[in-house]
Amino acid sequence: MAENVKKFKEEREKLNNLILSRDNLDIKRFFGLDSAVYRDGALDAKTKELLGLVASLVLRCDDCITYHIIQVKELKTTDNEFDEVMSIGLIVGGSITIPHIRRAYKLWEELKDKR
Repeated sequence: MAENVKKFKEEREKLNNLILSRDNLDIKRFFGLDSAVYRDGALDAKTKELLGLVASLVLRCDDCITYHIIQVKELKTTDNEFDEVMSIGLIVGGSITIPHIRRAYKLWEELKDKR
């Protein structure tokens, strides 16, 4: 696993644990819902993660993009599927998404090289 991906996962888990250690039921419910919506249902988990990736790209959230790329890579997304997702994000989000797409492709290639 790429070192930057390992650090990202560790930091994300650490900060999520910090947030969830607080006694805030609303935040805990939101985090629970966030996890639940990506499980298999009428749509499989891979499709849902790809949708999350497109939404994250359009919203230009680099942490979210990174998270969803890691997820879709683990769910065996192909290069062609990834390319189509990036195309959808670009057409919906416009040229302002290009810097995020560049970083997305960089991470995608790093994850491929580490297999």
